[in-house]
Amino acid sequence: MSDRSPTLLWLRRDLRLSDHPALRAACARGGAVIPVFIHDDAVAGLGAAAKWRLGLSLADLEKSLAEHGSRLILRRGPALEVLRDMAAETGAGAVYWSRLYDPQAIARDRAVKEALRDDGLEAKSFAAHLLFEPWTVQTKDGGYYKVYTPFWRAVRDRAVEEPAPAPGNIPAPGTWPSGDRLEEWQMGRTMDRGASIVRPWQRVGEEAAQGRLGWFTGQVIDDYREMRELPAEDGTSRLSQNLALGEISVRRCWHAGLRAHQHGAAGAGPWLQELVWREFAYHLIYHTPRLAEANWRPEWDGFPWNTDGAAPRVRAWKEGRTGIPFVDAAMREMYVTGYIHNRARMVVASYLTKHLLTHWRIGQQWFDSHLTDWDPASNALGWQWSAGSGPDATPYFRVFNPETQLKKFDPDGAYVRRWIAEGQRAPSETALAYFEAVPRRWGLSPTDAYPVPVVGVKEGRARALEAYENRNF
Repeated sequence: MSDRSPTLLWLRRDLRLSDHPALRAACARGGAVIPVFIHDDAVAGLGAAAKWRLGLSLADLEKSLAEHGSRLILRRGPALEVLRDMAAETGAGAVYWSRLYDPQAIARDRAVKEALRDDGLEAKSFAAHLLFEPWTVQTKDGGYYKVYTPFWRAVRDRAVEEPAPAPGNIPAPGTWPSGDRLEEWQMGRTMDRGASIVRPWQRVGEEAAQGRLGWFTGQVIDDYREMRELPAEDGTSRLSQNLALGEISVRRCWHAGLRAHQHGAAGAGPWLQELVWREFAYHLIYHTPRLAEANWRPEWDGFPWNTDGAAPRVRAWKEGRTGIPFVDAAMREMYVTGYIHNRARMVVASYLTKHLLTHWRIGQQWFDSHLTDWDPASNALGWQWSAGSGPDATPYFRVFNPETQLKKFDPDGAYVRRWIAEGQRAPSETALAYFEAVPRRWGLSPTDAYPVPVVGVKEGRARALEAYENRNF
């Protein structure tokens, strides 16, 4: 193949133009660059909110590429089959992509790379989704880190390459291959009426993500250490939805936080640690793939968790009708915005796995379906951390008290009032939006009485501790 042959740029969770090593390498290779996104089994298996949010990102990327004289080709089918077909159609001599690290992606990408190379194509992957490749961070014994704090110490002073700008020109082929129209994929079909409720809360695309980063590091990050714990305040970056889809690179976020730290912003250090917590999640899912679907600590395999996702108490949790205000407010925030504040995520996860003694996989899968910032590594680690079954987990005997948590982090009740309508004379628009976002079959109304707790705080804690005492952890 000539070096001037086209390059297929296989896009996945790197939906941006700047700081995109695979794109820059494809442009530098010399021939035309043909960006392609493939609707394969991994996309088909996404939850409703994540798939819908992906569709928004693809639409934005289509516009960005058009502004650079390029296009996004959409194809459906198994990735290897699609790439082979496109290489034959276009005469492409290379396929480039950005690496992913969850078990499903690794298995697919290894098979694709091997097969394409056997076909005589150049198949090459690039680092773009993380600050540090998981295999480059090792303990003194050459193993992987199982605890966050030593991991943080090992990487905090490492050099991170500066983010690169978008290429000035993306070489286009003389003739573009055919592709699907995004509308044909119906990415938001299972969102039903919830899409119109959640849409205003999404900051879609590279430009929006960079704008949010600039606002956060310019105006908020100094107070981040305190503000990040208050769910009623807009005190976090909320870039998780953009990082999940690669609309912004984590390197860009790191350097923006580092500059703020160097200028004396008190909250910059804690925010950099949060970026590294994301790295830690990927470090773990790469080295121990079981993190995604099974107890990381095997001693939890025999724990008598409830595994009935349709049990009345679990259904109340899913509906945001447990009678525990902090838990219910958080779940309703998710239905209206596609997002839950991190402090609230810990509370709802603890309540499900400890007060309700329900398996973390039920909560993980529910979040998979409803979060627009869904991330395979962060969601898995977060649930196992909360349940006690994971690495660097909260001690199993620590049971968050949602009442004291609410008093501490929402002392004036602003968060609860924002999301819970029942009992208010004039409920907020956000509280009422919950009833428009959730399925009609739930039969819920803002005039309903607020429920009594399905499991009281003290009762649930005592039950959880009794269950733990009877196990040998």
